[in-house]
Amino acid sequence: MTTQHASVRTLILTGKQVKKLLDMKDVLGAVENAFKHKGLGKVQMPPKVYLFYQKFNGDLRTMPSYVEDMDVSAVKIVNVHPDNPKTHGMRTVMAVLVLVSPHTGQPLAFMDATHITDMRTGGASAIASKFLARPAPKVLGIIGAGNQARTQMLALITQFGHFDEVRVYDMFPEKTKSLVREFRRHYKEQIGKVKAVSEAKAAVVDSDIVVTCTSSRQPIVHDEWVKPGTHFNCIGADAPGKQEMDPKILKRAFLVIDDWEQASHSGEINVPLSKNELTKEDVDAEIGQVVAGLKPGRKDDQEITVFCSTGLAVQDCLTAKLAYDAAIQQKIGRSVQIVL
Repeated sequence: MTTQHASVRTLILTGKQVKKLLDMKDVLGAVENAFKHKGLGKVQMPPKVYLFYQKFNGDLRTMPSYVEDMDVSAVKIVNVHPDNPKTHGMRTVMAVLVLVSPHTGQPLAFMDATHITDMRTGGASAIASKFLARPAPKVLGIIGAGNQARTQMLALITQFGHFDEVRVYDMFPEKTKSLVREFRRHYKEQIGKVKAVSEAKAAVVDSDIVVTCTSSRQPIVHDEWVKPGTHFNCIGADAPGKQEMDPKILKRAFLVIDDWEQASHSGEINVPLSKNELTKEDVDAEIGQVVAGLKPGRKDDQEITVFCSTGLAVQDCLTAKLAYDAAIQQKIGRSVQIVL
């Protein structure tokens, strides 16, 4: 006698479909919610597991998570291959995600998560800036003019509405100029002036918020440039050995990370920790603790604040749930029986 099983169907969502389904304002809400749940200890989220493809200058990370009181669970697989654009004409970062039913283990959806990764990473900076930057920031500096710079800009504009000035720097001047032209077109109503600057220092000095989103392995922001009141979102350091900030800045700042295990292994603090230039005691809070109200954010206008982002699986999880719910509502995607 054979047992009859219910049909297990999985919604397939392409990158183009996910892009249409996600709105940055909603993503900011999902990311803030993700941080809050982690801060309150309501999330299962093991640290990222890495595979290193050294002969191809790349790596792969797996990122599982479960938000217990929302019953939302997902696993993301994401690569970082810096040589891809030049050598293969492909993106540096690509990702897929499986949204899982905690009730049955059913794969509810299989989706491109490249745009999810971009959006939630931008969202993390915007939410961190909400709690750590000075109110009504006027000048934004962006170091690194790759894909992530675009979603950083989108998220910060969505959060704050307007900047008087945005300064962009990249080691490749053509990339800088191209992104500046793009920002001028897209945000002409929301940004007073967009400037291409020829050195990183010009993106830092007198900026209210500075975003670093490069693949650097040595500091590109120096301590003597940093004036009281600046807030930094450090995005680029997401693997061992990567570093964008002078450790002296981290020592004198109110230093916030997203997760100790991930940040100490592969975030902005990983190199100075390994060299004993920084200790665990120098870390003031996790962003989830700040968002949940368990620890303070910015205390005054003179404080230097730093947010070190490694990217949390729970951010992907709740952002993917946004896309899934919208897809169901709008009848987008293809339902397939993958599992027998």
